[in-house]
Amino acid sequence: MRFAINHIAAPKLSLEQFFAAARSLDLTEVEIRNDLPDVVGIMRPEAVKAAAEKAGVTIISINALYPFNVWSGDLPKRAVALADYAATSGAKALVMCPLNDGTRVAFEDLVAALKAMKPILAERHLIGLVEPLGFPVSSLRTKKEALRAIDAAGGGDVYKLVHDTFHHHLAGETEFFADRTGLVHISGVVEPAIAVSDMLDAHRVLVDGADRLENIEQIRVLSAAGYAGPYSFEPFAVEVHDLADPVSAVRASIAHIKAAI
Repeated sequence: MRFAINHIAAPKLSLEQFFAAARSLDLTEVEIRNDLPDVVGIMRPEAVKAAAEKAGVTIISINALYPFNVWSGDLPKRAVALADYAATSGAKALVMCPLNDGTRVAFEDLVAALKAMKPILAERHLIGLVEPLGFPVSSLRTKKEALRAIDAAGGGDVYKLVHDTFHHHLAGETEFFADRTGLVHISGVVEPAIAVSDMLDAHRVLVDGADRLENIEQIRVLSAAGYAGPYSFEPFAVEVHDLADPVSAVRASIAHIKAAI
């Protein structure tokens, strides 16, 4: 299996340090962000591309366009700007996350947003990675619904799914769509007392033997179904971000997953 790493796994590292960390783990695929850390906001895309080429890494995605399914206000302008940045930086895809504040978004509006975003991506030879969020307050919780909207928008050639093991578990999904998946995000939850419905990004750590999200089983199912893309570490917990040696922690998680698989 192919592992990748999201910059949020070690957000205190500079971009160059992050790329070097990836290579020290024998990884060549990385994800950069526009939030934590905000690489997009502080570095020119040409500099990002040069750093990636120097380090020998591929930027598989930028996280994230939000809320992609509310195509109003400044979102169209931000979508174009982020797509331009992605193309210039050498990124292959944009992660697209739905509104996550308890507000309902109509299916027709979701489809309209996907239709509007499609030419922006296609003109720049980018893939749109649609990531349903399994939180109870999310306006798009399941991959099944995302695929229904993608197909209604005629977007099968531009859009792929993000299978996030955390959000898959939170949404209670049982279906896997390996052939429509472009990226898998992996993280674990080890807190024993927290109810699934109360799990938050802050609980997401690296995958180990105490994981409650069934990461190993999810990976097995995806692999058996033919998914051959990257599995990217995306832990949000502060205790991971504060590690003095995040590289060793990710290396240990890789070893655990490989042994369990």
